[in-house]
Amino acid sequence: MASSNSNKVNVPEAKEALNRFKMEVADELGVPLSNGGYNGNLTSYQNGSVGGYMVKKMIEAQEQQMAGKTR
Repeated sequence: MASSNSNKVNVPEAKEALNRFKMEVADELGVPLSNGGYNGNLTSYQNGSVGGYMVKKMIEAQEQQMAGKTR
């Protein structure tokens, strides 16, 4: 069975910004994420916390934008 990766960026121009955001979140959480390198030494909890916090912050930003507030 061929492996398929569904984690593709819909807007290629946003890829670098998403990577920077991921590194900022990892830094905030104290997760030693390597930029573009191997992260197999991290636990699923550590990796999941980065992704979950990214989603939380994106939802908060969207809610603020929808309410007419900007940062």
